[in-house]
Amino acid sequence: MQPMKILVVEDNLASLELMSEVFSSLKADVRPISDSEKAAIVVNQERFDGIFLDLKMPKLNGFDLARLIRKSSWNKSTPIVIVTGRDEKQTMQDSFALGATFFLQKPVDRQKLSVLFRTVIGAIAANRRKNSRVPIRADITCTVGSRTARGVTWNLSQGGMQVEVSDLKPKDAVRLSFQLPDSAVVIDVAGTVVWANEKRQGIQFTSVGARSQQSILQFITEVEKTES
Repeated sequence: MQPMKILVVEDNLASLELMSEVFSSLKADVRPISDSEKAAIVVNQERFDGIFLDLKMPKLNGFDLARLIRKSSWNKSTPIVIVTGRDEKQTMQDSFALGATFFLQKPVDRQKLSVLFRTVIGAIAANRRKNSRVPIRADITCTVGSRTARGVTWNLSQGGMQVEVSDLKPKDAVRLSFQLPDSAVVIDVAGTVVWANEKRQGIQFTSVGARSQQSILQFITEVEKTES
């Protein structure tokens, strides 16, 4: 499995260097950024497994950056760890209200960072599995309103899939039915078309039954084991 991809946004260069060094020593792939406005651009271009975010920064503060992260298509569900010297109860409440997953009080040191990283690794790994895409080539039946079309699948994640079905448009509500390779289980899910081009379309699942969800997770896990 690839190393966890971690974004660290901190304008204090000493703290940024320390966090980068500690997380790298724990086998993470660290992207350190000291400019919060640059970070706002990056979170809309790359997916990260976890984001460590300082609150008090010039230009764009941590609260505003967290709001942008939760609106981004790449990182709206990525675990966010707020790192701050503020200890007010309201600050913590506001952080969690914005979608933060964990809260770390400054000053930080190696031991505190190591303990926190090992604490959050479970949430980071769970989110990574949810977004992990694996190739799948299978016939698919797609229902849009009263119209039924046939096509093929290209890749699959727990949260959605990429397909090739004619005449799908963004925002179309669809019903998908397909069979996993080497399995008798028929997957039946509801979804929304989030993007479409001439050849392929991206579907975000909106409703997945428990049996289908478990079968998808098992299939993704088996493919990842084979590829690793």
